[in-house]
Amino acid sequence: MARSNLKIYRGPAEKQAPTRPASNNQAATVTVELSEVLPLLADAVASRRTWLSDFEDDQITISADLYEVLLAYQYYRHPAA
Repeated sequence: MARSNLKIYRGPAEKQAPTRPASNNQAATVTVELSEVLPLLADAVASRRTWLSDFEDDQITISADLYEVLLAYQYYRHPAA
């Protein structure tokens, strides 16, 4: 009787999370599009991820027009008391 060589299929290999390459610069920055970051931040806020508090005091740089839109949104989103 011929012996069959069966293998267990465990699915596709796990994808590793993307990482930023190591650099010698201590104050390294990464420029990304808002469309890449916003859904992740929105999900983290909605899920109340505790790691967000690690970055509460970090400063970010945004364009002046986005800042103006955010200020207007902040003003108009709350009904007058």
